[in-house]
Amino acid sequence: MSTTLTRLRAAYDRIAAVDRPEIWIGLRPRAETEAEARAIDARVAAGERLPLAGRLLAVKGNIDVAGLPTTAGCPAYAYRPAADAPAVARLRAAGALVLGTTNLDQFATGLVGTRSPYGAVRAAHDPARISGGSSSGSAVAVALGIADLALGTDTAGSGRIPAAFNGIVGLKPTRGLVPTEGVVPACASLDCVTVFARTLPEAEQALAHLAGPPARALPPLPARAPGPWRIAVPPLAQLGDLDDGWPAAYETAVRLLADAGAEIRPLDLTPFTEAAAMLYEGAFVAERYTAVGEFIDKATADGGADADTLDPTVAGIISRARDIPAHRLYADMDRLAALRARALAELADADALLLPTAPGHPTLAEVAADPLGANARLGRFTNSTNLFDLAAVAVPAGEVGGLPFGVMLIGPAFTDERLATIARSLRAEVSLAVVGAHLTGQPLNPQLLSLGGRLARTTTTAPVYRLYALDTVPPKPGLVHVGEGGAGIETEIWRLPAEGLGSLLATLPRPMALGRVELADGTTAPGFLCEPSALRDAQDITHHAGWRTYLQQG
Repeated sequence: MSTTLTRLRAAYDRIAAVDRPEIWIGLRPRAETEAEARAIDARVAAGERLPLAGRLLAVKGNIDVAGLPTTAGCPAYAYRPAADAPAVARLRAAGALVLGTTNLDQFATGLVGTRSPYGAVRAAHDPARISGGSSSGSAVAVALGIADLALGTDTAGSGRIPAAFNGIVGLKPTRGLVPTEGVVPACASLDCVTVFARTLPEAEQALAHLAGPPARALPPLPARAPGPWRIAVPPLAQLGDLDDGWPAAYETAVRLLADAGAEIRPLDLTPFTEAAAMLYEGAFVAERYTAVGEFIDKATADGGADADTLDPTVAGIISRARDIPAHRLYADMDRLAALRARALAELADADALLLPTAPGHPTLAEVAADPLGANARLGRFTNSTNLFDLAAVAVPAGEVGGLPFGVMLIGPAFTDERLATIARSLRAEVSLAVVGAHLTGQPLNPQLLSLGGRLARTTTTAPVYRLYALDTVPPKPGLVHVGEGGAGIETEIWRLPAEGLGSLLATLPRPMALGRVELADGTTAPGFLCEPSALRDAQDITHHAGWRTYLQQG
């Protein structure tokens, strides 16, 4: 069976297995995508060079995909584009196959991923938490192993916050490097098309195809003095209130760069955070009204079905921007220019600024209780990037409490390649709990070793699980959380590069799924659980207290 077609069919199986319908706004008809997959494979077989052949692509719902409606997260706004946006067309020309369009914070207004009539997009690793927005569906489609690549947009951090929350890579290129034609604007002067991938090399490869001749003249970059990478790092006190465990995780990322030979330099973060607050609190939000304000005003005035599809938080933000006076915009532009000069002076000859991508990862309930406050907090470190005309890359940097933790590197415009090179030094690790065929000496253990995994310790689960022998090749068990009536099951905790976990998840077959495994010491770790539907004819082997014991006695 052909490579692209095989991968496509596996993606449809994965869509069914994860059962996350809120990821998607529009999936292309299966017959259509399978025909395109066969055509791609035929072109490759005929000798055509298609560097992205076999790569499956998800596209944020405010970017045009021919044959699917562009909704920007609002059904009443939908239109059918005559052609793909240039960003989509470039990836398809390289062999990528579009699966469909993904959910987003309506009109790309938000960093939470919950402001959509298509449903709140939940985080890949913890469905009680937000996915991050506005490019929510795109990020989760990649994190759950459905798509290899996904396009998003980033005005205030929408291509970076979801990457951090879902343990993947988000590249926010220099403004103008990737064309924004065919993209419903949020703030047209600031918008960037971004790319998500599970690994940095995959993201870089996609960006190489996305980037065209710059939309503006390349400024001469200052000559770089020889020596190690110079990384600017603010004092912890300037980062403000962070979630529990996040300051230590950030300091670990700083140490990783230092251990790789980077020179760590201090930086005053004040101009960055002051500018970040201006993006929504200042007059710049008026540009969002320019984009879709008239549509929102008309829908609100007419009432009826169109008004019902508007997210009230988004509609309120954009409608209020209508009355911002012009003099305030000019005053804010002057203030922003002064802040940018201070920020660039702080960066001086540093190659990059290292920051947490976000100050914390809220739950769906926390965002529902304070939608504006939660969103404002999330943009503390990302909002200023496009205002200052900087480039950025967001990468995984380990985990806190079993959930992904991410950092970003920010640098001057057109230093995209440099930032990615520095980011390769941040090879953080995450934990994985295994109870079956991935245990040491078992048939699938080489998968962990090939990804750079190492055994950290052996323990047991909390006594809330039952273990079943599944009819699979190779044989493997299914671990199911039952609460009362469960037992402690032998478990190995492995440490993997953060990118390795994403690669493993992308190949995980049904009925296995990644979830939180409770351990005997009260902690949790990501691990392989089993769908209950697969247990109908499975043998309960819980009394053996482990897979290896069952095999030895079987």
